[in-house]
Amino acid sequence: MLPRGGTELQHEFLNKYGDKSLLDQVQITTSVPEKITLHPTKLNILWQKNSYDQPNIVPWMKVKENHKKYDWYVFNSHWNYEKFRMAFDIPTDRCHVIKNGAVAFPERKPYKQGDPIRMLFHPTPWRGLNVILLAMQMVKNPLIKLDVYSSCQVYGDDFASKNDHAYVGLYKQAAELPNVNYIGYKPNEYILKNLENYHIFAFPSIWEETFCISALEAMGAGLFTIVTNYGALFETCAEFPVYINYQKDFTKLAEQFAHAIEGVAQELHTDGAYEHLQFQQKYVKRFYNWEGQAQKWNQFLQGALSARRK
Repeated sequence: MLPRGGTELQHEFLNKYGDKSLLDQVQITTSVPEKITLHPTKLNILWQKNSYDQPNIVPWMKVKENHKKYDWYVFNSHWNYEKFRMAFDIPTDRCHVIKNGAVAFPERKPYKQGDPIRMLFHPTPWRGLNVILLAMQMVKNPLIKLDVYSSCQVYGDDFASKNDHAYVGLYKQAAELPNVNYIGYKPNEYILKNLENYHIFAFPSIWEETFCISALEAMGAGLFTIVTNYGALFETCAEFPVYINYQKDFTKLAEQFAHAIEGVAQELHTDGAYEHLQFQQKYVKRFYNWEGQAQKWNQFLQGALSARRK
């Protein structure tokens, strides 16, 4: 299986919704500089989704002469752009921000008090699976259940074979906890189709997200979100989630998440919560639907190509 993480999926959506006549005139490399040979005639764009501190990026970025190789740098968040600007003094006149997008906005029914409360965790395991599993050991509400899809498989067979072994203990723990159901990897299409069956997305991220597609998709599907204020999460999610202040003490972080999960569960049935989630869905659809994001790409590419011809 080839990798189909967030980067690959967003590139697929761009190719689906963007103007093909414009995309054919450029070469877009995602995140890792020169993983695709620079095109001799097309406009070369580095679509940067990885963090500024990743080892497959830092050495290249530190060489100022390399910065001339790409015509444009497109970042998936203002947070990510700002980090690269500060770390590497990149050419700001050739930088642009276009955020990621979402495609699923199901109509949600209000939660009925007393029904099971379903949560999911589907980001990769190093993004906080250890914290959410510890939090679930502290959650006392018997209605709350967590489905875990977390796996290294999302990045392909080769990556999974080299990395999944490090998280076997967490997968085993997820399978054994009474209020947790370990499912394992499912493709994005399956997750999007089933998001409407969940109520809460609790994401105790301990990884600096440069955006967070998982959170955006959960918000677009009408799930109540609980996240850390780490990396670009506060930019992605705006004012809609319950934010938990990131801290290095993961036991205390888990305690805070457990408390927040219990608190949200108590409010899910209220009119206020339902109105909040409806507004949240409208917000995501208005500002992040992929048809709108494609228009931003089209406008950017038209301008970049026009400027090159002058």
